[in-house]
Amino acid sequence: MSPSITIFVFLLLLLISTTTQLDSTLNLSNKSSNPSNGIENTKSRAGFVIIKGNETILSENRTFELGFFNPHGDDEPRWYLGIWYASIPTPTYVWVANRGAPARNLSSAAAVITADGELAVEVGGGEVVWTTGNVAAVEAVEARLLEEGNLVLVGGDGGVVWRSFDFPADTWLPGMNLTGDRFLTSWRGFGDPGVGKYSLRLRPPEYGEVELVFDGTESYWSTGKWTGSAFAGVPEMTIPYIYRFHFTNPFKPTASFGYTETSLESGVRPPLTRFHLDTSGQLRQYTWSPQEENWDKFWSQPENLCTVYGHCGNFGFCNARLLTPCNCIANFQPVDSGAWDSGDFSSGCCPQDAAKCSSNDGFQEVGAVSFDGAVSESFSGGRSECDSTCLSNCSCVGLIHNSRTNLCKALFGSLLNLKNLSSDSTNDDILYIRVPKEGVTKKKKKRTMILIGKIGGIVVVISAVMVVVALLFLRRIRIKRVRREKEEEDAVFPVTNLKVFSYKELHAATRGFSEKLGHGGFGAVFLGKLPGSSSSVAVKRLERPGGAEREFRAEVCTIGNIQHVNLVRLRGFCSENSHRLLVYDYMPNGPLSMYLKRNGQNLSWDVRFRIAVGTARAIAYLHEGCRDCIIHCDIKPENILLSEDFSPKVSDFGLAKLVGRDISGVLATMRGTWGYVAPEWISGVVITAKADVYSYGMTLLELIGGRRNVVRPLSGGGGGGGGEGEKWFFPPWAAKRIIEGDVAAVVDERLVAGGYDVVEAERVGLVAVWCIQDEEGIRPTMGMVVKMLEGVVEVGVPPPPKLLQALVSGKSFHGVGADSGTGESDRGNLVDSHNHSSTAV
Repeated sequence: MSPSITIFVFLLLLLISTTTQLDSTLNLSNKSSNPSNGIENTKSRAGFVIIKGNETILSENRTFELGFFNPHGDDEPRWYLGIWYASIPTPTYVWVANRGAPARNLSSAAAVITADGELAVEVGGGEVVWTTGNVAAVEAVEARLLEEGNLVLVGGDGGVVWRSFDFPADTWLPGMNLTGDRFLTSWRGFGDPGVGKYSLRLRPPEYGEVELVFDGTESYWSTGKWTGSAFAGVPEMTIPYIYRFHFTNPFKPTASFGYTETSLESGVRPPLTRFHLDTSGQLRQYTWSPQEENWDKFWSQPENLCTVYGHCGNFGFCNARLLTPCNCIANFQPVDSGAWDSGDFSSGCCPQDAAKCSSNDGFQEVGAVSFDGAVSESFSGGRSECDSTCLSNCSCVGLIHNSRTNLCKALFGSLLNLKNLSSDSTNDDILYIRVPKEGVTKKKKKRTMILIGKIGGIVVVISAVMVVVALLFLRRIRIKRVRREKEEEDAVFPVTNLKVFSYKELHAATRGFSEKLGHGGFGAVFLGKLPGSSSSVAVKRLERPGGAEREFRAEVCTIGNIQHVNLVRLRGFCSENSHRLLVYDYMPNGPLSMYLKRNGQNLSWDVRFRIAVGTARAIAYLHEGCRDCIIHCDIKPENILLSEDFSPKVSDFGLAKLVGRDISGVLATMRGTWGYVAPEWISGVVITAKADVYSYGMTLLELIGGRRNVVRPLSGGGGGGGGEGEKWFFPPWAAKRIIEGDVAAVVDERLVAGGYDVVEAERVGLVAVWCIQDEEGIRPTMGMVVKMLEGVVEVGVPPPPKLLQALVSGKSFHGVGADSGTGESDRGNLVDSHNHSSTAV
């Protein structure tokens, strides 16, 4: 055989061998991917291509997806290899490979297995910008995306040689562990997956607790030490819910802490869940709500963003009560305006008049504040000595002077997260920031020139003013009055999107209040249409106006700034003379009470469950999400309105405060409310947010049963309600059946015929009974109610509400309210007989 033929045969055999390996790798890598995705492995300079361009790989059940993504949008092409949820509509990324080296061109980007058995990101020209760096005796020949979101490299022997769970980004998924060298790191900014400054890790050197750290050095929150079953500073871990935490070898360098997810109900898959280290430095725990198609925040730490180290950056002032917590101090501006607009304040602020360090610089007083970052040099001396010492060193950014002790501190470095000290603080240390003298001088000169111009102008104008002074005098009183009213209005409405209507405008919009939608304890509601608008509004005319105009406006401003998807939006108001009117969005499907009639429109179980969860979220927001806890005081079906797509909207929130805190007097005049009043109202003790929980539980029973809580059966009515014509109180009977495990007896018979989710119905029933417990301490908070409804917290069997049972024992309770209509004997045919008013906003 000639040498040329020998070489040809050798090359042919080598090609066949290589082709066989590629086919094997292709088959293996597609075991956990979409079989129809059309992805083919091809030869690359670096190795074999797994995916390229816009190709992706799906996990087995299509929960996760691997591919290239661009969080910046088309305006800024930066492509990252990452993993995200494929099964939800909201883009949520859980892992990123090339965080520091994005690809600029998608068509040339590829994920490859290199000749050394590493996974790499390759860009144009075969340049490798990221690799897994795995060094093992067995080289990787295949990449698999597992159902839990873990990307693994598999060697020729079938063993895992590398996995993404060992190199997390900013997301902690079930099955992923934190160790001494494995931790989360936040994104650099919103839309920027680069490595940020905040980390979540096991605290060295003991490794017995988890901490949040800024820049790898400054710890600003910790779980507390491990007690054997939970962390000392995280009492929420003791609640039985979908997480099962495990801590292996705590307090040792080999410590490993993680969690798994389990279902609380047999046959039901637990929801998607994750921990996320946000760019703000806050650790947040989320669960996915299929009903709302949204991530629900289950837990977060630290609760106060102003305690996150460096959150507002250098010279940034932090106030957690504001919608935008960070602002620059006076005469300073953001270093990166774009980042600030997107919610990333870490770049901080700088002087508006930038200038080089000079011994002629001045100082701007900030006040008694706390801050992070800067180091200080202390010495005794007066203010002038303090100033000169700081000005003599260009590294000095400011000073603190205490006039009482004559102590001075020169500050060096960054002044992060400036925060006002509490009003009861006795700290006399006043912070002064060093500012360029040139800017101050320019401003003084400018003000001087303006003042000179004004004086000259006044001299010229005086002559003209004297001519018309008589006319102006006649208008003087009226102008003063208008100006004073405007100032008073501005004083109570510094920031609001509410429109101030005149009574005449609303009288015209409602055609003289001619079309009445309903009537509640606070007043009547009328349908209206504003000029120039195609959408209708609901105008509530308050019958108990309460305080004076200024106080009313201030309260309305507070309510108007409260926004939640499950709260009816307040669009404006009228406070003119004795008139007090509120303008809301109109809800076309009316109040929930309209659907709690046996001959009314039936709501499917999906809609009812969505109403239950949405209403709970709204009340939880009022209790826990606002600056001050807002107790609704009147939760009932009449105040749960349904939008065009039957989403629940809680109305009348805050109205109890608007009409004064004489709640008992208000409730006494409201028809149909006593069935929702918590026992503490009657006993006269202090009312807390748990009163709303009780009312919500009563409403939940009506929602499940599709009936009102007070009904009248004919003789022989199910549940033992007494003789013919007597009213029957539904909640005690329903609670007993639910506790006994017979929730099917309680569920609306129309749902039984049409089908409903038995597991969800049992859960909702148990939650309702927990909410109507006699002792408010036993009732869950509304935030916990949301978690219980969503199935992320275990819902045990509650004790029977003893007070309710006592009310109906021995036939001693015959109901409340107006006379009933007729009914039928079977419990499933009891009619809605309670005369409730409707408040349709």
